Amino acid sequence: MNLAHLFEAAMLVCFGFSWPLNVMKAYKARTAKGTSLPFIILIITGYIAGIAAKIINGQFNYVLAVYFLNLAIVMTNVFVYIRNKALDKKAEAKATLRFSSADIKNAVEKEDNMTNYTNSLDEIINRPAKAVEKKNAVILMGGSLDKDIPVSTLAKDFSFNFDIYNKSSSALSAANASDYFQKSIAPLAPEGILIHIGENDLVSFKSDSTSFDENYLKLIENIKENNRKCRIALVGLSNPANDKNVDLMNAHIKAIAETEKVGFSNINNAKLWNPEATKAASAFAYDMGLKVRKPLLDVAEILYSWAYKNQPEVIVEPSLAG
Repeated sequence: MNLAHLFEAAMLVCFGFSWPLNVMKAYKARTAKGTSLPFIILIITGYIAGIAAKIINGQFNYVLAVYFLNLAIVMTNVFVYIRNKALDKKAEAKATLRFSSADIKNAVEKEDNMTNYTNSLDEIINRPAKAVEKKNAVILMGGSLDKDIPVSTLAKDFSFNFDIYNKSSSALSAANASDYFQKSIAPLAPEGILIHIGENDLVSFKSDSTSFDENYLKLIENIKENNRKCRIALVGLSNPANDKNVDLMNAHIKAIAETEKVGFSNINNAKLWNPEATKAASAFAYDMGLKVRKPLLDVAEILYSWAYKNQPEVIVEPSLAG
């Protein structure tokens, strides 16, 4: 037996013995934090170089087999790293939001300094005939307040340069929003979505706000999985009675919007919004040949200003406190 080969094999066994333990530890940890992919690749490169040297020198023996064994074990670390990286991203997306009383106080929305709503929208009597729904549109996804907003007519009046569809449902809640999105909205592959939910969640929110947060985050995750470039804006709940539970829910919704880096619209400012100014700006943009899509927060102002004027019994006196 060649002692040089024996000692080389012993060296490789000593170096490689820690890798199976590292694989098991990383697999059980379910996170890629603390693992260096460049270091693993460097080790793999070293083993490949050693194998190449053996082959070039014609040294086909048990030492070469140990090289291959070590290489296979180290390669397993790469696959575990990739799997753990995916788990990290999923865990981050579904992270539960927790708020202290101080956080909620700091999250109270400041009203925008805007001109009074002095110009009224033309009264809309008949809803437009339902057309074939196209992909890459903007979707209004809300509850009972939203389902009667004539988005197509408003889109025409305010020169939206994109299609917009109203996919609201009176039964919509944070708990069933993800399933509803997958079934009714995802097939349209929307490029933008306005979300106005929570009306049917207040009772459960009082006892378990964490589930509300998780369901809301799951909905946003599903939307981003459907189209990672989808524009998203969240709309808070109307609270003319200053219900503390509604304020708390709105604080959660706003915090979710900030966490997910999406827009947030405070519907309580509907009476202050001036959509006619937005209409004038849109006309000027078209005259100049600009093709920029209208921001979702501007769209929200137009839709809910209409609701404030035409559905005051819903937006001013909602039956939310339960």
